Amino acid sequence: MDKTLPSFAMSKDQMIEYGYKVVDAIAEHFDRMDEKNPVASGTREEMDELFAESIPEGSLPPEQVLDFVLKKVMPNSTNVSHPKSFAFVPGPSNFIGAMGDALASGFNIFSGGWVASPGAAELEIVTITWLLKMFGFPVKKGGGIFTSGGSMANLTAIATARSIKCGDDFSKAIIYMSDQAHSSNIKAIRTLGFSKAQVRIIPSDQEYKFGVSKLKNAIAKDRIQGFFPFCLIATAGTTNTGTVDPLSDLASICKQEGLWFHIDAAYGGAAILSANGKELLKGIKKADSLTVDPHKWFFQPYEIGCLLVRNHTWLKNTFTEKPEYLRDIEGNTSEINFYDHGVELTRRFRALKFYMSVKTFGLHTFKNAIDYNMKLAEEVEVLLRNSSHWEIISPATLAVINFRFNPFQLDLEEEKLDALNQYISQKVVDTKEALLVTTVLNKQVVLRMCLINPRTTMEHIQDTLKLCETFAGEYLNKTQTSS
Repeated sequence: MDKTLPSFAMSKDQMIEYGYKVVDAIAEHFDRMDEKNPVASGTREEMDELFAESIPEGSLPPEQVLDFVLKKVMPNSTNVSHPKSFAFVPGPSNFIGAMGDALASGFNIFSGGWVASPGAAELEIVTITWLLKMFGFPVKKGGGIFTSGGSMANLTAIATARSIKCGDDFSKAIIYMSDQAHSSNIKAIRTLGFSKAQVRIIPSDQEYKFGVSKLKNAIAKDRIQGFFPFCLIATAGTTNTGTVDPLSDLASICKQEGLWFHIDAAYGGAAILSANGKELLKGIKKADSLTVDPHKWFFQPYEIGCLLVRNHTWLKNTFTEKPEYLRDIEGNTSEINFYDHGVELTRRFRALKFYMSVKTFGLHTFKNAIDYNMKLAEEVEVLLRNSSHWEIISPATLAVINFRFNPFQLDLEEEKLDALNQYISQKVVDTKEALLVTTVLNKQVVLRMCLINPRTTMEHIQDTLKLCETFAGEYLNKTQTSS
């Protein structure tokens, strides 16, 4: 038998040389981001042709593999950190956060239990405490957990609400949310075994906010019919429009009716650092549970979401299991095992990048960036309102603005306006110069900009609007000629 042990080892010099190449590539990515295209596209057939192969039995030089990844994989991935990435929710990221992730992966820190990594667990406690204070949650009694993103945070919140409010029998339990709530909440509800009949989608009002009167009527009707209203999901910063639901009013209803009050602030929560944002988010501290997403407007690399709760024992009582193989690592009650606070047993050290970013840049840098983003969106709104061919559909709210090309002098029908704006979006994306897509508001196809990237300038936006206007003219010329 061959006694040679299989080895993944590299010499120190080899690792240093390889590591420098990786860091150089990341630094170049941040430094020259504006020179690159934000959009990547490719069919499955094209990607198969580039990448599909049998699993290699033999080895290759590490530099050759790295070179292939940098030249083929990265350019074929949309750059959501680009200043002209306006669609969905961009991921601005930052270099310190990226290096924090590299350290967490390089040292291969297990961040599930205290005994395995007391330093990692303590940093998660420290950063969760920062967030508890930021949102006005009780620090001594409150708690939380870092997750992969908002979807997992919402799932964790609803599972906790069900456990605390319903126990084992949730057959008659009813959940309420508005028609602007994020789709991850529906996924979470399905995953947890609730039926469609247990979900009440409440129509939003003309400002896209949770319809309070319709909510009260729905709760009253459900009680009369023998159901058990137990949870309300509000949104602080909807994906479509950046709208914040009437949090204080909803909190009062939840208190009166004995409902669990969950706020999904995955998008808008970070705006608490801005004076205007704090006013919009009034009432957020009254939540029982709160989702925020540091990999959005806290400028962290993927993945890091967060769930905060008013009482940390709710998480522990919901998720703690005591298998035999973990009996030696319980420790004392002050030593938190985060695998007892959520679904994951194996957890990466997500807190490190957030901790390092805040320590390095200071909270004032985050505040200034968020203020800048909100003011930029407001300036874009003024620019569009002063134009004779742009129409504001939803005003700048938490750095999100919705608008459409609508030359009023032409008096175009709604169907043609929808087709025109869809065409503009598609042509802009096809150029790969900007990522600008549509959404639907009041049955109208509209263009949507989410402006949470501190690298984005008014010049980037004006360049994109000029591109839109060029394609609008092209479309109108085509349709007028054909008619």
